[in-house]
Amino acid sequence: MSYDIIVVGSGPGGYVTAIRASQLGLKTAIVEREALGGICLNWGCIPTKALLKSANVFEYLSHAADYGITVKDAKADFNSMVKRSRDVADGMSNGIKFLMKKNKIDVLSGNGILKSNKTVTVTDEAGKSTDYTANKAVIIATGARSRALPNLPQDGEKIIGYRQAMTLKKQPKKMVVVGSGAIGVEFAYFYNAIGTEVTIVEYLPNIVPVEDNDVSKQLEKTFKKSGIKVMTGSSVESVDTSGKHCVVSVKTAKGDEKIECDVVLSAVGIQANIENIGLEEVGIVVDKGRILVNDFYETNMPGYYAIGDVVPGPALAHVASAEGIVCVEKIAGHHPEPIDYGNIPGCTYCSPEIASVGMTEKAAKEAGIELKIGKFPFSASGKASAAGAKDGFVKLLFDAKYGELLGAHMIGANVTEMIAEIVAIRKLETTGEELIKTIHPHPTMSEAVMEAAAAAYGEVIHL
Repeated sequence: MSYDIIVVGSGPGGYVTAIRASQLGLKTAIVEREALGGICLNWGCIPTKALLKSANVFEYLSHAADYGITVKDAKADFNSMVKRSRDVADGMSNGIKFLMKKNKIDVLSGNGILKSNKTVTVTDEAGKSTDYTANKAVIIATGARSRALPNLPQDGEKIIGYRQAMTLKKQPKKMVVVGSGAIGVEFAYFYNAIGTEVTIVEYLPNIVPVEDNDVSKQLEKTFKKSGIKVMTGSSVESVDTSGKHCVVSVKTAKGDEKIECDVVLSAVGIQANIENIGLEEVGIVVDKGRILVNDFYETNMPGYYAIGDVVPGPALAHVASAEGIVCVEKIAGHHPEPIDYGNIPGCTYCSPEIASVGMTEKAAKEAGIELKIGKFPFSASGKASAAGAKDGFVKLLFDAKYGELLGAHMIGANVTEMIAEIVAIRKLETTGEELIKTIHPHPTMSEAVMEAAAAAYGEVIHL
């Protein structure tokens, strides 16, 4: 059986790629061995946000008196939270099934293995194998999984990854989270908010280490205020799981420390799913655990492409989707613009939320760029005060000579909904002075963007 395009993997890279290919008139099939939607939809982006929303609601109830409301005996029902999260994920996966049918995309259920001559062998649950051939391209979108460390072997019960963290049978009393990237701090927030005693262990000097230093410091301050123990510049040396509880040996600058807990969550990043999919047989080149591609995602082997977490670059759902669209538009003979990886927004959905794009202050200074820096705290925002969400700020970095907006760093309530404005501004090469003169509605959290720009140029009104 033959198609124009065969996409291997149905995450936010794969299914978006397949839909765009179909829109372009290409006969398309998608291969998936588990549930449509991939890790993001089933075990990542979507169900985690459902859990985090449950934590948000519980926090509101716990602080209802601050808003003039009396609520008695509010309790977190952990199992119901997990069930709601799984229901949301299942509903979204069914939505992807509808989109596949609507766009006339064939879903090939089973494990896909690449073969030469743009062929994919799909083996279903019954063990039956069928060969499918692509006339134009095979696109690899197999995503990634939780990275395992040699001294932190995941057993799925006492030492877990993000998948198990979403479906534990009972809420742990104590948890150690190893790693403080987006996955680590989101789960740390969730479990702490519903009553688990949480410790974060981070090897680097700051939590959320890819973020601007000011953002890292603010999150650490807020987390500590909420009762999360934060250990930076520290490393987990080993975990003893032989007893009823885990005993975590942590090396710190002040010496060794042992922490007892029920569960250890390993959140030390991800690794690409590139093993046992036929890359070696086809001859596709891999470097440092990622598939090498050109600006339009073609591998070294003609007719084979790769997108998303399996290629170098940010391992983010929206990046995978954008890469897939560029990839198939190029295959279809269009002239898409290569992705600007310097203008990719990143979002972390703990509370307070984090959103950023572009250069950090440290990176800009290391590059020798003279900056104008504007920072506006939400404590000075009327909307934030009314909402009871005064933690955080908006920080903007401008090139002092040309007024170019080099970077934006936000921490606070709903900032993940605000960052798109900055991405568009940077795409359109808007200057700082133009941003100041862009009227923002009052009262809104987004006013802080305009005020931060004004602060950079000495024109701030409300600070």
